[in-house]
Amino acid sequence: MEATLFSSLPSSSSQSYPFSLKSHFNNPFIIPAHTHSHLKSKPRTLTIRSAISRTKKEETVETVKQQLEDCYLLAGISYKGLTVKQFQQLRSQLPETTKLLVAKNNLVLKAIEGTKWEALKPCMKGMNAWLFVHSEEIPAALKPYRDFQKEKKLEENDFTGGVFEGKFYGPDEFKTLENLPTRAEIYAQLLGSLKGPASAVVGTIQAPARNLVMVLQAYVKKLEEEQGGSQ
Repeated sequence: MEATLFSSLPSSSSQSYPFSLKSHFNNPFIIPAHTHSHLKSKPRTLTIRSAISRTKKEETVETVKQQLEDCYLLAGISYKGLTVKQFQQLRSQLPETTKLLVAKNNLVLKAIEGTKWEALKPCMKGMNAWLFVHSEEIPAALKPYRDFQKEKKLEENDFTGGVFEGKFYGPDEFKTLENLPTRAEIYAQLLGSLKGPASAVVGTIQAPARNLVMVLQAYVKKLEEEQGGSQ
């Protein structure tokens, strides 16, 4: 086509033209260089973004798994409407053995899959912040949030559920967790039962697994102290 156009025009020796034929007669099948380069760079940008997003998700799952190590209680808190400042204030009021983490439900679910924490599935709805308690003192770990909730009037931001000793506790059952006996109370209960009739000791031993372990630990400690005093 270009050859035909050139033959029908006067030669360049007799008359010059202020334009280039190649620039004037654009080939509709040729994509300009700047457009082509733009099309190339866009998929690359999307690939980088996808890789970063995938990496962040993997890091979140790994963080949750790390927090589950030596964890006694994992609880969800509805954080919809909470501000960044409120989160900072809440974190500053929590004990060192309690960690607060914001993570999407599906990532937490992936981290707990196949573990005893999988019982947490019923509260995988809405926007949750996750409370990891690395202490046997469950009431002491939950109290700071209850106090914060009352102070800031956050009635809607309640516990959505939690898992303790492999059992799921719904929002209406959290009072049970908040009223668990402390270590000091269990020690007092043990010492009282040792001074009382045998039936009291049996009643103490038939308590939940956590209480039984702490009772036995206290009893061993008492024997060690007695042996140390007799030497």
